[in-house]
Amino acid sequence: MQNKALNDKLVAIIRVRGRVNVDHDITNTLERLRLSRVNNCTLIRANDTYAGMLNRCSDYVTYGTIDDATLAALFKKNGIEKDPKEATSNAESMRQLKESMPFRLHPPRHGFGKKSIKRHSTQKGVVGFVGDGINDILKKML
Repeated sequence: MQNKALNDKLVAIIRVRGRVNVDHDITNTLERLRLSRVNNCTLIRANDTYAGMLNRCSDYVTYGTIDDATLAALFKKNGIEKDPKEATSNAESMRQLKESMPFRLHPPRHGFGKKSIKRHSTQKGVVGFVGDGINDILKKML
């Protein structure tokens, strides 16, 4: 399972699908992840609890590991003056960072390409675990 590879890594989650006809349990999970709107992004330090939450709402979000350059660009766009490594290094700094989340993003320039938001990444789609592909998606949205 992909989520085992995510343990203790910084993961970016972007909501790509809307709220119409969404099950209450999934809506509740998305709210706990602070993803109330489409094109919102949050950062988490993945663990087993978050892996279960991501598995539950994987039909509505795309997620993967974020690199330092993309994280710095995300911070710059949202006016966060901290160094990305310092801001995500320990639990206290992550708690302070959560106050500024979710990050609101633009829709991706030129769309998601030929990928569908209704299919998983294994089926030529964009939802679910995309690994390092989240960096390309974020760059299109910044």
